[in-house]
Amino acid sequence: MSRTALIAGVTGIVGNNLAHQLLTNGWQVHGLARRATNTIDGVNFISADLLDPTALRAAVSHLKPSHIFFATWLRQPTEAENIRVNSAMVRNLLEAVAPAESVRHVALVTGLKHYLGPFEAYGKGKLPATPFREEQPRLDIENFYYAQEDEVFAAAERDNFNWSIHRPHTIIGYALGNAMNMGVTLAVYANICRETGRPFLFPGSAAQWNSLTDMTDARLLARHLEWAATTPQARDQAFNVVNGDVFRWNWMWPRLADWFGIESAPFPGEGTPLEQQLAGTEDIWHNIAKSHNLIESNIDQLVSAWHTDADLGRPIEVVTDMSKSRKLGFLDYQATDDSFFDLFARLRHDRIIP
Repeated sequence: MSRTALIAGVTGIVGNNLAHQLLTNGWQVHGLARRATNTIDGVNFISADLLDPTALRAAVSHLKPSHIFFATWLRQPTEAENIRVNSAMVRNLLEAVAPAESVRHVALVTGLKHYLGPFEAYGKGKLPATPFREEQPRLDIENFYYAQEDEVFAAAERDNFNWSIHRPHTIIGYALGNAMNMGVTLAVYANICRETGRPFLFPGSAAQWNSLTDMTDARLLARHLEWAATTPQARDQAFNVVNGDVFRWNWMWPRLADWFGIESAPFPGEGTPLEQQLAGTEDIWHNIAKSHNLIESNIDQLVSAWHTDADLGRPIEVVTDMSKSRKLGFLDYQATDDSFFDLFARLRHDRIIP
C-alpha cells in the first residue's frame, strides 16, 4: 500500500529530520510551511498558513495524503492564546484534508510540557512523579498540548483514522531558525566563549546540574514517528520519546566544552541564564561569522536562548520512561553525547559554526 505523508512544519527541527527519514524509506512526501525557506530534495513543498482555513483548503485540495504528521506550533504571549492559535492550526489542517477521505493516520508531536505544564506555570505546582509515564493524568491546568490532542481525537472520530501522540524531551537536531533548538544555541554560545575568552558557564539550575535527565535526538524521533504510523499495535496511543540513556549535566557540560576545545567553568551554585549571557553579542557573532566565512551572521537566526533557559532552569528532575514503546517493539537507542557531537560536526561542515 502506498504511503503519502503530509508534514506540517517541514522546515522545523522535527519536520526536516522526518522528511529525510520517510524519503529514505520510499514515501511520497509533501511538506507544508508558511515559507519554504530551505528545500529538501524529493519533498513537494506547499506554502500555506495553517491559520487561514480558506487558503489552506485551496493549497491541499489536490492532495490525498495517507498520513499526516503535525510538527509545528506558534508561540503566543499567554497560554490562552497558545490554546486558541495552536488548536486552530490542527483543526484547520485536519478539516482541509478531510474531503479527500484518504487519511489513515495522524501523528501529533507535543512534548514533556504535557507533564510539566505550560510556560506560564512551567515545572511549578503539583507535578507527577518521575520518570514521566504516559498513563499519568493531565494536569489540572490549561495547556495547549491538551487542546491539540483533543482536536486530533475529535477529527479521528469524525473521519475514522488512527492517531499517535509523541512526547519528546528537549530535541537535539539540525534545523536553523527554530524556536526550540538547544543544540545550535549551545554551539553558538560555546564558540562565542572560545573566541572571547568568556567562561563556558552552565546557565541552568542546581537541580538540572545535579539531577538525572534525558533528551531526544530528532533522528530517533523521526524513526519513532514512522514506526508508530506503520505499526498496528501502536495505533491510538500516546508515547514518550527519548534517546534511552540518562545523564547529569555536571557530566555532560564538560564533554560539550571538550568538543569545542574550551574549559568548562565551575558551576557557581546557580545558573546565569543564556538570555543574559548572550545579550549584546550580535556584533561579536557577526564578526565571528565574517572572519570564519560562515553562512549566517545574524545570531537571532540561530539561537533560542529563552527556550534553552526554560529547559535548563527547571527546579526539578526531569526524566522519562520509554517502557511503553519498548514493549511494543520500538527498541532504537541513541547516546545523547553523540547526538550533540553529530550535530556540532554537521554545523561545522555546513559552515554554521567555525
